[in-house]
Amino acid sequence: MATEKAPRAFLAGAPARLNTEVSALRGVGPARAKALSRLGIETLGGFIRFYPRAYEDRTRFSPISALVPGASVCVTATVAAPPRLHRISGGRDLVKARAVDDTGALDITFFNRAYVKNQLTPGRTYIFFGEVTGTARRPEMINPIFEPADKPQATGRLVPVYPLSAGLTQSFMASCARRALDALGDTPKDPLPVDILQTYKLASLRFALENIHFPSSAEALEIARRRLVFEELFIFSAALSYMRRGRKSAEGRALGEHDLEEFFSKLPFTLTNAQKRAIREATADMRRGVPMSRLVQGDVGSGKTVVAAACCWYAWKSGCQSAFMAPTEILAAQHEKTLIRLLEPHGIRVALLTGSLPAKRKRTVLEQLQLGEIDVVVGTHALISEGVKFYDLALVVTDEQHRFGVNQRSALSRKGEHPHVLVMSATPIPRTLALILYGDLDISVIDELPPGRTPVETYAVGERMRARVYNFVRKLVSEGRQVYIVCPMVEESETADLDLKSVSEYAEHLRKNVFPDLSVGLVHGKLRPNEKDAVMSDFAAGKIDILVATTVIEVGVDVPNATLMIVENADRFGLSQLHQLRGRVGRGQHKSYCILFEGGGGEVARERLKILTETTDGFKIAEEDLRLRGPGDFFG
Repeated sequence: MATEKAPRAFLAGAPARLNTEVSALRGVGPARAKALSRLGIETLGGFIRFYPRAYEDRTRFSPISALVPGASVCVTATVAAPPRLHRISGGRDLVKARAVDDTGALDITFFNRAYVKNQLTPGRTYIFFGEVTGTARRPEMINPIFEPADKPQATGRLVPVYPLSAGLTQSFMASCARRALDALGDTPKDPLPVDILQTYKLASLRFALENIHFPSSAEALEIARRRLVFEELFIFSAALSYMRRGRKSAEGRALGEHDLEEFFSKLPFTLTNAQKRAIREATADMRRGVPMSRLVQGDVGSGKTVVAAACCWYAWKSGCQSAFMAPTEILAAQHEKTLIRLLEPHGIRVALLTGSLPAKRKRTVLEQLQLGEIDVVVGTHALISEGVKFYDLALVVTDEQHRFGVNQRSALSRKGEHPHVLVMSATPIPRTLALILYGDLDISVIDELPPGRTPVETYAVGERMRARVYNFVRKLVSEGRQVYIVCPMVEESETADLDLKSVSEYAEHLRKNVFPDLSVGLVHGKLRPNEKDAVMSDFAAGKIDILVATTVIEVGVDVPNATLMIVENADRFGLSQLHQLRGRVGRGQHKSYCILFEGGGGEVARERLKILTETTDGFKIAEEDLRLRGPGDFFG
């Protein structure tokens, strides 16, 4: 959609349009417009559809005598004496104040905020919001939000928390959302017909947008969420019907009928009923004269690869080739080994094709593919390059669909004549949501784990447990095990308010100060693919004891010797994402653990993390994630 410039005067009353550039908002200069663009926000219409990822509950008030360490609450209290300013090491400032109510006293500390000394007036009453630290007898708040009790604006309500990029703050995002909503007024046309709104008792679009950004109450937020989720489902289901009609009318190749027991009999393990069901559903598709488009989704460790192997075997029985595309070279190599183990007993020829393959070997593979001397090729994006030609490609398998665009899947499919397509996803998601995210795909669900898998013990802990956790790391490494530590950031904190650990600085801190005698590796999203693969290979080979990483390991190589996953600022991740990360451990014979550091998300975040400590069922976790996070994460 084309954007249009608008004079800033529109904020004074002239009408704004959905495609008005976001730079028309007051306070949005070139630098901030660029930062918003990184979040996908280009227009006012884009801004009002950029939903908060969470909400901070500032509606709970407590007298000082009832404060509990760890709780995030509001306290109405009077400043008892002039705040004191101290200079501490490193040229930093420390402001100390004391506030009282009828029940007790609260210590308040501000780091690097010298200006606060002049903002807190002795004898004046304020509302303070923050996480309670200290003890029940001597409670404290560090860097709380505060405002005069007679002019509350930032407290006493649910406050939106937006995804950010460098250069943006929560207060800036909230003020821009407010201005965009005010400027647009009733401009956004409701895409839902009136009869649909009435039949399903849905709120108007204006109410929903207002209350998804600035909920007047928890109930209003729920009404807004329900309306926006319904809208997404309604629009996508219409598109889904259209896509399915187009696919069902396409001509495809009907493969012959083959006895699956022949494949099952040579497997080195027994399949679960769910695996057998998925295999039968997929191979039934391949016998029809319509190209298969099927998603196989299952929990971490549920055994999806064998379903793909069965389909490759089925294509081979009909004299055809299969291509298996993985998101990284190291994962492609892992799949190649697995497929060789499962398919070579049948005489099926499996080969690897990646960008880093030596030129001579690559030429050989390309020639053999074109001559039909390779039955199954496993690779990365290299499979969709121009020089790759097949003798007779009948099946395309893509692993971890969310790492590939639809265009890449289509590019590989064009290497054959309407080949069958199988997509594997290790992200369990509610079925209705799967229909949305995967468009025109039929769905097979593997909803049981192979026998003998030991659940990963999961704990959500606070900062006070850090020393004990580090000691536990040492104990495991001394026993020959390996550890992942995951951070949510790649660079320095996006804003001072978030105060998230920079993964690079944190890795350096661990190397120098915490584990100087251990090997600490680092892998993050800004490394080149070959650099990431090199680090992951070293970790898999046991050359690295502790791997500090961002979520690039969410999809990755199996390291059976890794038995501990530590996640910093775990409240910054979705539950399903944390479940994926947890799935990186517990892949060998040793007992495995996952430790989630809670961060500063308060009680709401703590309640979310508790779900992970209580269940290892990825589908239950996904349902809870959808319920708790709403449209801002799944549709934002």
